[in-house]
Amino acid sequence: MTRRYGGWREGDDPGRRQFADLGSFPLEMGERLPAVRVAYETWGTPAPDRSNAVLVLHALTGDSHVEGEPGPGHVTGGWWPGLIGPDAPLDTDRWWVVAPNILGGCQGTTGPSSAAPDGRAYGSRWPTITVRDQVEVERALADRLGIQRWAAVLGGSMGGMRALEWAVTYPSRVGSALLLATGAAATADQIGTQTAQVLAITSDPAWHGGDYLAADSPGPLTGMGVARRVAHLTYRSETELDLRFGRQPQDDEDPLHGGRYAVQSYLDHHAEKLARRFDPGTYVTLTRAMDTHDVGRGRGGVPAALAGVTAPTLVAGIDTDRLYPLRLQEELDELLPTSDGLRVVGSPYGHDGFLIEVDAVGKLVTETLAMSLAAR
Repeated sequence: MTRRYGGWREGDDPGRRQFADLGSFPLEMGERLPAVRVAYETWGTPAPDRSNAVLVLHALTGDSHVEGEPGPGHVTGGWWPGLIGPDAPLDTDRWWVVAPNILGGCQGTTGPSSAAPDGRAYGSRWPTITVRDQVEVERALADRLGIQRWAAVLGGSMGGMRALEWAVTYPSRVGSALLLATGAAATADQIGTQTAQVLAITSDPAWHGGDYLAADSPGPLTGMGVARRVAHLTYRSETELDLRFGRQPQDDEDPLHGGRYAVQSYLDHHAEKLARRFDPGTYVTLTRAMDTHDVGRGRGGVPAALAGVTAPTLVAGIDTDRLYPLRLQEELDELLPTSDGLRVVGSPYGHDGFLIEVDAVGKLVTETLAMSLAAR
C-alpha cells in the first residue's frame, strides 16, 4: 500500500540533516529506549570552545529545518524564516545555531515510526516520554557536539517548555533563555483540547492500536485531520478568524446545500497539509508529552523549581493567545528571579503569532543574545 502519511523515513533524502547516534537511553518513567538517534541541523561555524552555540527548539509539528527552502528531504520550508543567516538576529557570522528534531519526532529523530531493534516500527510498543526525556536527549546531543554551555536556548510553545526545562535542570549550561508563548505547566484547558486531539487519532479505525505501519494501513489520516482542525482553532484568535472568513462561503459553494464555508475550507487545507509531512504516532506521543509538562513536578512545586534558575531569561507572550494566554507568561515573569520583564507581542494571529510575527520575534532573539553576552 502506498504510504499516505508524512514524516521522514530511513532511506529518504537526508536534506540538510545531520545525525547523532546516542545509544541506549533511560526514560523518566523507568523504561529504556535501546537506541536513540537525533536528527539536527546547524548554521554558522562553531568557535573552538563552542561558546557561540545557540540551541533553537521547535514546537509540536516543527522540526530541525528552522531556515531554508523546501527541497530534497524537506517537504516544507523553514518554520522561522528570516531569523538565521548573515546579519539576521541569529547572525551566522557570529553564532553557531543548532536545531534538533525532538525525541518522539518524525523527521529523523527516533520516534514511534522508527525501526526498533527487530526491524519493525515501534508503533504500539513506543514508551511514554516526557518533556524532561526530550531535554535529556538534547543534553546528550550537546555533550556529543562538545557544547558545555549554550550561549542561549530559544523556544516557543512546546519549544518554550523545553527551553524552560533546560534552564531549570541545567542552570550552569544555559547562558540565556527566550521563553516565548509558553508556561510553567500544562493547564487543564490545554490538556483538555489536547486529549480531544489524541482521541480523534486513536479512535480512527486506521490507527490499528498504533501499529498502522505493520498493518500496511494508509494511517489514521481522518483522525489526524480532525486533531489538526481542533488544534488550529486554538492556535488562531477568534477575532482573526471572524475578520478573515466571517460567514463567507468557499468560492461558489453553497453551505445550505452541502457546500463549505470559507473557514471550513481553510481548516481542510491545514489538515491535508499536515498529513503530507507528519506522522500520526508522533502527533500522539508529542501531544501526550505536552500534557506531562510541569517544571515543578518532583521539585517542590513551580515556585521552588523556578527559584533555582540562574540564566538571564526573557519571557514573552502574544496578546491574543488563547491557548497559552498572557497570564501564564506573567506567572513565569513573576516567579523567575532572572526574568528581565515580560515582553508582549501584539498580533491578531493568536498563538501562531510566535511563528508569524518574525520582526518582533527577531528583536526578542537579539535581546536574548545580548543578555547572554552581558552575563559573561
